[in-house]
Amino acid sequence: HFERAVGLTDAFPYEEVVRYLAVHRGADERVFETLSYFDGVSFARRATAPALFSVALHDVTCPPSTVFAAFNSYGSADRAIEVYTHNDHEGGQAYQWLAQAAFLAGRG
Repeated sequence: HFERAVGLTDAFPYEEVVRYLAVHRGADERVFETLSYFDGVSFARRATAPALFSVALHDVTCPPSTVFAAFNSYGSADRAIEVYTHNDHEGGQAYQWLAQAAFLAGRG
């Protein structure tokens, strides 16, 4: 989902990819194929542990669609997601810590 993120935001780290491609014209396919090996969605399918995700809908560092893609691909059915509708990359902060504690307590 790097290619989608690069198209959605000019924030770093995606701006690095844009700058690279501006100098290395025609390298798009090779660059995005290589980056696909680092895409969390590629690994999410293999996961078996319970997981609590969080997403902030104004996050330009981790665009929400990329977080939802990883969540929806996650291999374990025991998963949850906290959505912070008015936050940026800082996410839920203390609210997320409480959600994490509750998530873990429910599995202990």
